[in-house]
Amino acid sequence: MSRDVNTANKRRYDSVTDYDRKLLQTEIVHIGFGAFHRGHQAVYNDLTNQVSGRPWGICEINLFGSEQLVEDLLAQDCLFSVYENSAHGSCSRLVRTVTEAIHTPLHGIDKAIEKLAEPQVKLISLTITEKGYCVDPNSGELDLNNALVRHDLATPQQPQSAIGLIVEALRLRKQRGLAPVSVMSCDNIPENGHLTKNALIGFAKTVDGELARWIEDNVSFPSTMVDRIVPAMTEDAFAALEQHTGYADPCGVVCEEFRQWVIEDNFVAGRPDWNLAGAMFVTDVLPYEEMKLRMLNGSHSFLAYNGSLAGFEYIYQCMENNDFRQATFKLMLEEQAKSLSPNLDVDLAAYAKVLIERFSNPNIKHKTAQIAMDGSQKLTQRAIDPLQQLLAKGLSPKCLPVSIAGWMHFVIASFAKGQAVEDPMAEQFRQVLADVETPELKVRAMLSLSPIFGELPHTHPQFADAVVSAFLQIQQLGIQAVIRQLLAE
Repeated sequence: MSRDVNTANKRRYDSVTDYDRKLLQTEIVHIGFGAFHRGHQAVYNDLTNQVSGRPWGICEINLFGSEQLVEDLLAQDCLFSVYENSAHGSCSRLVRTVTEAIHTPLHGIDKAIEKLAEPQVKLISLTITEKGYCVDPNSGELDLNNALVRHDLATPQQPQSAIGLIVEALRLRKQRGLAPVSVMSCDNIPENGHLTKNALIGFAKTVDGELARWIEDNVSFPSTMVDRIVPAMTEDAFAALEQHTGYADPCGVVCEEFRQWVIEDNFVAGRPDWNLAGAMFVTDVLPYEEMKLRMLNGSHSFLAYNGSLAGFEYIYQCMENNDFRQATFKLMLEEQAKSLSPNLDVDLAAYAKVLIERFSNPNIKHKTAQIAMDGSQKLTQRAIDPLQQLLAKGLSPKCLPVSIAGWMHFVIASFAKGQAVEDPMAEQFRQVLADVETPELKVRAMLSLSPIFGELPHTHPQFADAVVSAFLQIQQLGIQAVIRQLLAE
């Protein structure tokens, strides 16, 4: 028996849309029903459905993880709760835009393929994290040595990856004479539309050159910049959600009040008018992406690794330490901001102040350990790219080498404690660190990982020396002293 959270608990939500759900068709298929999608794209779509007069339904697909989340979603008629929490107030929402859900290990990959190939589907969207695109983080091209890619190339009609799944669905759409669709990434990756296109066409070329040409000629890949802090759910977060709404929603999420979405207006089969819910359609997303990835996400990584070394479990705790707070502001304005396009029409000082305020929100318990995951997939965009921009301008950054050194300490300390390193390159880390004894040699070994650092340690030896120096200072003086030293400089 389903649990209708709309009927039973409507009075307990601060905001509930009232458009007729019977009018919903599944025109969007989203891969990656994670917390961020629930707190971001799904909210925008639900609010847009309310005011546009043209509601769009979303089918959710999960390829990995527990089947329980999808079973819970189906049990409550595909409705779920979002609790937006700021330092000044809160708002609970009931999101009603989801029409159906598929968990491929439970329902089968064939059902997912057929859903993507249905005639009325116009848009495929993704939140699969950086590693889900199966690309080399340095080149941005499909990694043919990736285990999922190897499997899917061998059995393309029974894929396991999101990339293989979409290519097989597009093959069926082409074969059946159906209209093409747009494929839209909503992950925090620079030029995520280009990356998605590279991955899909790279895969398609390997299995069917004609299909690759059809995709290139017909499918569009709009880039997006997404922003909202949506931490992984904890027992405390579920309890807060239930206390506010009166409903124990296993699919609910708690997030910050702030949300932002900048979208390249490049859709071949139409799209919802998300601008009615506050999204922004532009011709070039890249300047906004770089601003967010470097100033917000880059600072998050700085805090995740170095805050973890200082014993902070949550980002807001880092902000309660005045040295960490000031160092983060210094990183944003004196390094990350200076690496951005000069044509960006944004008050970066005001933006940095907003970020500091968001990071300081004690009601959003964003774990440093959660942000620290998959560092190999994030460092290029968040630290290496801006660092290269600064070096090209003749500048000598101080905070970014500390961020990279903090990541290295985090990885090496995890191995030393026998803890799992949540990173697709974890085994490569282990191999390059094997039999390396001195701290400096450990840093040099990590810097030799070309998928992350490319040729930068060789073309700019001063960069390598700066990371080695920061690493040794953290080891000898402790992270708190190094942070204070950054401020003195």
